[in-house]
Amino acid sequence: MQQAQRMQENLKKAQDELATIEVQGQSGGGVVKVTLTGKMECRSVRIDPSVLADPEMAEDLVAAAFNDAVNKANEESQKRMSAATAGMPIPPGMKLPGMF
Repeated sequence: MQQAQRMQENLKKAQDELATIEVQGQSGGGVVKVTLTGKMECRSVRIDPSVLADPEMAEDLVAAAFNDAVNKANEESQKRMSAATAGMPIPPGMKLPGMF
């Protein structure tokens, strides 16, 4: 029981940390950058003006940068949640709170 309570405290701490971290995804060699929090809230989108001449390419680059940021946020979330549950047997397929 004490081990479960410790894991719960660790999970809460990891969730609080995820709310404060930011990850940046980019595409086109950095001409488009998207910054997300660990909770998948968008903080900023930066687009180099040279990309705006081609709207379709700009749309594709924004989507790619966003997807890159989401993947990085998911990796960070997975890493922190795994650390929070280290040593605890978690049933396969069980989603923990805060995991995306």
